[in-house]
Amino acid sequence: MRLKDKVCIITGAGGGMGQTAALMFAREGAQVAVFELNEEAGLNTVKQVREAGGIAELFACNVANEQSVKQAVERTIELFGRIDVLYNNAGIMPAEDHSVIDTPVEVWDLVMNVNVKGIFLMCKYVIPEMLRQQKGSIINIASFVAFMGCSVPQDAYTASKGAVVSLTRSLAIQFRPQGIRSNAICPGPIETPLLLDWLVKDEEAKRIRLNRQPSGRFGKPEDIVNCAIYLASDESDWTNGAILNVDGGITCNYF
Repeated sequence: MRLKDKVCIITGAGGGMGQTAALMFAREGAQVAVFELNEEAGLNTVKQVREAGGIAELFACNVANEQSVKQAVERTIELFGRIDVLYNNAGIMPAEDHSVIDTPVEVWDLVMNVNVKGIFLMCKYVIPEMLRQQKGSIINIASFVAFMGCSVPQDAYTASKGAVVSLTRSLAIQFRPQGIRSNAICPGPIETPLLLDWLVKDEEAKRIRLNRQPSGRFGKPEDIVNCAIYLASDESDWTNGAILNVDGGITCNYF
C-alpha cells in the first residue's frame, strides 16, 4: 500500500474528484479526513470508504471561513495525531462566471474566496503541523486554463487557478527545506456530473472540445487521483514545485 498509515486531508471530498480521491487514497492505506461543507455528502463518502474497509472521518468545513478551517484542522490532529498530506481539491466554477465585463462582482469574490482563499487558509493551519513533523506533502488542484485563454471565458475561475499555480511555487521554495513538498495538478476537462450534463445537452460543444483533445476522450477523476497518489506517497520525495498538466495533451495542441 503506497499510502499506508498516512493521514490525508482531502477538501471537497463529498463528491466528484474529491470523493474518488477519498476512496482511492483509502484503498492505498491512507486514513482519510473528509473535509466537506455539505455534511450529508461528506457522510456518504465516509460510509463508502468504511464499507470498502478503509478509515475515514468527516470534518464539516467551509474552506473559505478561517474559524471553520482552524477548528476542522485542530479536530483532525486531535483524532489522528498528525497530518501527512493536504489535498486541496475543493473548488467552484459558477455558471455566472463569464468575461470580466459581465461577471458579477459577487461571483468573482465567491470564486476567489473558495478557490484561492480556501487553499491559503488550509495551508495556514496545516503547514505548522507539518513543520512540527518536518515532513508533509501539499497537493493543490489548479487547472489547464491557468495556461490557456478561452474564447468562452470563465475569467474568475481562470484567474483563481493561475493564483493556485503561483502560490504552489512559493510554498515549494519556502517549506521544502523543512521537509514539506508542494505540487500542483492541472487537470484538463474531466467527466464530472456538471460537465457531462452540459455536454449531453450540447453535442456540438462536445464535438468541438473532443476535436482539440489528442486523447480522444475527456479525463476521468481516476486520471487525476492516480497522479495525486504519487504526489502523496514517498515515491515523490524528489518532486517539488512541479506543475503537472494531466490533461490528455490538450495544452500541447495548436489546432
